[in-house]
Amino acid sequence: MNYSFEDEESEDLGGDEISKDLYEHHNIKVDKGQEMMRIDKFINIRIPNTTRTKIQNSCDAGSILVNGKAVKSNYKIKPFDEISIVLSVPPRDVEIVPENIPINIVYEDDYIVIVNKEPGMVVHPGYGNYRGTLVNALAYRFQNLPTTTTKLNNDVKMERPGLVHRIDKNTSGIVIIAKTEMAMVKLAKEFFDRTMDRKYVALVWGNLKEDAGTITGNVGRNLKNRKVMDVFPIDSELGKHAVTHYKVLERFGYVTLVECKLETGRTHQIRVHFKSIGHPLFNDNEYRGDIILKGVNSGNYKKFIQNCFELLPRQALHAKTLGITHPNTGEKLFFDSEIPKDMEAVLIKWRRFSQDKTLD
Repeated sequence: MNYSFEDEESEDLGGDEISKDLYEHHNIKVDKGQEMMRIDKFINIRIPNTTRTKIQNSCDAGSILVNGKAVKSNYKIKPFDEISIVLSVPPRDVEIVPENIPINIVYEDDYIVIVNKEPGMVVHPGYGNYRGTLVNALAYRFQNLPTTTTKLNNDVKMERPGLVHRIDKNTSGIVIIAKTEMAMVKLAKEFFDRTMDRKYVALVWGNLKEDAGTITGNVGRNLKNRKVMDVFPIDSELGKHAVTHYKVLERFGYVTLVECKLETGRTHQIRVHFKSIGHPLFNDNEYRGDIILKGVNSGNYKKFIQNCFELLPRQALHAKTLGITHPNTGEKLFFDSEIPKDMEAVLIKWRRFSQDKTLD
């Protein structure tokens, strides 16, 4: 049985076998707001782990079609174009290889597993990350987990045993795993009904004006760069409705520690919502948080920030707590995790800085 939930990394773009000799590996429908762009550049942006040289060679071989016709690499895509990449071999499936990888299990019973994921660990296999993921570790430890199935840009079909949701590779914190079909169904419904209580902590650039607030805005893929997300007006046809509630935990002058409660669970929601209000997450390299956005123009301060970036080589985001209704007992359970060492080390530095400000 398959279940659907918000996926924060891969994208299902559809596609089927198109003839007895050629198989469609990728199908991309160009958005209505897309600016004109060379097709080799466009595909290079859209499909991870490829190069423009490979794309150009595919064009020369007649393997890239636009609206059913082969095109050259200098073809400029237009809104509503439909791009197909076809090969003579059928798409392949990813085999989940069980691997004995250490994971931090904070709770387990016959129905669920709660894992405190370390930063840097990918949750499920995908382009460039077919080994060493949380799913590989789960496959080693547990048998017969219920599965969800996803497609990775139509080239790969992949099962994800036990996963009810996911968090980004460089986000640390609580992830819940279902051990039975019944648990998967009930937990997936909790996510769909928004009855789960999920709280994150994040360090953001700037000094937020209010002690608490709500960020509302549709979240969808950026029209020019599909690898990142963007925020669109709530009355727009673009993106999906998204709501993030926050409250300030600590103020350090140039950065602020906040607690975020998700009302929805969109791809990169916290990261892109805070960027949209001018407060990107500290050291978030996809949303311009990895540069000095606030502070003083001094060599000591720049060195201080660089030291912080080295201590925390990722976005400052941690999935701290999760509250669920147990799928079997109906009991309300809450799980909490400590802020990881890399993020705590940076918070300690900012506390010291905000107290003495010797770097001003």
